[in-house]
Amino acid sequence: MAATVPKEKPSRVDEARAGFAKYKADVKKRGKPFYPYAMFHDTIMSLVVVVVIIALAAIWKWSAWAPLHDPTHKGILGPLVDPPANPGTTSFVPRPDWYFYFLFYLLRIFKWPESVFLGTVGIPTICLILLIMLPFMDRRRTRRISQRPVAMVAAVLVVLSMAVLTWKGATANEALASEVVQNIPKWVKDEHLPKAAIPGVNLFARAGCTACHNYDGVGGGGLLGAPDLTNIASRHLGIATQIKHLMNPGSVTPGSPMPSFASLGTSRLKQLAIFLEASKGTK
Repeated sequence: MAATVPKEKPSRVDEARAGFAKYKADVKKRGKPFYPYAMFHDTIMSLVVVVVIIALAAIWKWSAWAPLHDPTHKGILGPLVDPPANPGTTSFVPRPDWYFYFLFYLLRIFKWPESVFLGTVGIPTICLILLIMLPFMDRRRTRRISQRPVAMVAAVLVVLSMAVLTWKGATANEALASEVVQNIPKWVKDEHLPKAAIPGVNLFARAGCTACHNYDGVGGGGLLGAPDLTNIASRHLGIATQIKHLMNPGSVTPGSPMPSFASLGTSRLKQLAIFLEASKGTK
């Protein structure tokens, strides 16, 4: 009796070719091919989306500017331009647009300088790579949800994580939990600041000065050439010069990119000047 030769298992290439041939036969028998019918539908829908965007842009432009010829007039969809930014505000809390709330909250989790890169670039990049790899990891042709556990678990985890991070970012309270304000007791201790400088140091922390300047190890790292103010009093500029510089930085330092803080008012500028003249360094 002759021995039966076992059949070789078809390769993935052969399976893909057989599946494609079956698809073509099924389309020929019962339906229409993807090209050009589905592509035509996608093109029409894309045109509809573009027309809607153009229409909304035209309504926004006309309703905000045309009636009063004023770009700051609030139309149906909002003004063309917002009012000029006030660099002297102490109550404004910067927040991103809603679709960046998830990344905004990631920065709160990875708040240390060594881990900021991981929160802003590392995790989103890893998630994007996993998303790109998903079709290569799960190559089954079935569309039943119960038979695609990998795809379903990945989709549920992505939706839940994005929803939670977006919600946490939208409800985060930044006004009272400023990390800069939390450094005030340390500054007072390190700099041996007198009581007269306390209102100024609170104003300094809340006015966003550390966005550019460094103070006792906290700050923006000298953005745009902003000097370290830890021992600014050693320059003996005087209260009057400090106030003049805060009101019009270019009049004291020609070409200075620092904005004017005249909107704070003379009394609060004096508080800042007293604080700066009391900052003699941490040694």
